Amino acid sequence: MWVPTVLPRPVPPVLSVITSSRNPKQNSFHFRFSYRPLNFKVSATKQQQQLPEPKAEKKNPSSSDIGWLPAFPHVLIASMSNFLFGYHIGVMNGPIVSVAKELGFEGNSILEGLVVSIFIAGAFLGSVASGSLVDKLGCRRTFQLDTIPLIVGALISAQAHSLDEILWGRFLVGLGIGVNTVLVPIYISEVAPTKYRGSLGTLCQIGTCLGIIASLFLDIPSETDPHWWRTILYIASAPGFFLALGMQFAVESPRWLYKVGRLDDAKTVIRNLWGSSEVEMAIQDFQSVTENNGVNVGSGWLELLEEPHSRAAFIGGALFVLQQFAGINGVLYFSSLTFTDVGITSGSLASLFVGLANFAGALCALYLMDKEGRQKLLIGSYLGMAFSMFLIACAISFPVDEELTHNLSILGTLMYIFTFSIGAGPVTGLIIPELSSAKMRGKIMGFSFSVHWVVWPYPMFPIRFGRENGKRYSTIVVCNFLVGLLFLHLVEIFGVAPVYTGFGSVSLLAATYAKYSLVETKGRSLEEIEMSLNSNFSVRDKRQ
Repeated sequence: MWVPTVLPRPVPPVLSVITSSRNPKQNSFHFRFSYRPLNFKVSATKQQQQLPEPKAEKKNPSSSDIGWLPAFPHVLIASMSNFLFGYHIGVMNGPIVSVAKELGFEGNSILEGLVVSIFIAGAFLGSVASGSLVDKLGCRRTFQLDTIPLIVGALISAQAHSLDEILWGRFLVGLGIGVNTVLVPIYISEVAPTKYRGSLGTLCQIGTCLGIIASLFLDIPSETDPHWWRTILYIASAPGFFLALGMQFAVESPRWLYKVGRLDDAKTVIRNLWGSSEVEMAIQDFQSVTENNGVNVGSGWLELLEEPHSRAAFIGGALFVLQQFAGINGVLYFSSLTFTDVGITSGSLASLFVGLANFAGALCALYLMDKEGRQKLLIGSYLGMAFSMFLIACAISFPVDEELTHNLSILGTLMYIFTFSIGAGPVTGLIIPELSSAKMRGKIMGFSFSVHWVVWPYPMFPIRFGRENGKRYSTIVVCNFLVGLLFLHLVEIFGVAPVYTGFGSVSLLAATYAKYSLVETKGRSLEEIEMSLNSNFSVRDKRQ
């Protein structure tokens, strides 16, 4: 991501009374606030490349803007899915050797790699199925249903006594991860208030970072305890239980509620999360979208070939292709070797440094996403990634001093991870549902993430590295298609510096693509964006 933000000109809410009440019909807790109405005008034009600018909103310096707070608990619960995603990325980093030894396939790098990466196949299938599940069941029930393969897969893996059992367990985990990576951005984009959609959406990236860091910390005892892998896989089932329980008290997407005819429930959610002043306008926007594209009519996959859905699907797929071919997982691979050169011989410790850089960038994205906007953040991120790649390539190609070369390589690596997690990581998953129509949002996201899993060079764990006869070596135990057959082969032929230069060039291409192919979506409701980008809409400006 998935792997891969902040306050925009806010209208200060007037805090009245915070209450926690339970609506028995929705089975959810609500946090109530009073808001001043939003007074900005938008013209739903037929322009395809630029959305109209909102009017500046007045600030009341005597009030604190906490308009994000009512939605925060619900978004936080959903982001637990990304914590699981990050956890399962790193959970097999250290223990795979112990797993292979105990289950009888030690030394077989193909099988070791299959155990680590088989969940990619499950994730692909989960991503494809997620769109239909969301359309039929809604986000809450899909979240809860999806915890079944996550919990069962983790438990099967933890108690596995054969290769088949652990493969099935990892596959089921991947199935759940594939659904969640699609579901979380959709849920957050449809539940979060417009002004804070970017900031709250960045919790996806933060959750993934925290999951990776947690798994790396828990991996440390596996170096001395050959049976520790069972414990950490049992631990992996716990967040699934919390997610299923938490979603029982989370709200459903108001847009889905309206789509299935639960108008009163949709109004209740809007009132509790966005403020009473937003109810009428939001319902009018939902109605306008429904009347123009028939969102209540079932959608099919073939509709992805039609405008404007094909444009959004193409942008989603292209963004994920550019994200991966900009070299994120190749850099992660060689980062272990880079840290080895300066004396950091622990793979978990090296990965931890990278994880912390990733987390720091995600925190910056949390602050900048709604302040600077998605497009600007994405362009700046790719430019920073390009500069980092060119820095490392120059350090390797023109070694003035060995220590300086190593230091520049580490600096470039951490800078690359940091800038990636500011924009290329979180923005990619966030902007796709924003540009998608209400009718096809689930399927466009499912398609985009299925492309992500196809092209994703999965971070190869574990990486065994060291020195032998004065030469640095690294053995990668996962035969991922793209990395195994393309990336490493290119490194062997051309060397690290030219490949890193290629990553930098792709990053520049991605920045150019973001500049000329994307529109800025900050500060716009999903309905405003859809009406502005869809030339077939009969435009009715309800905010005049």
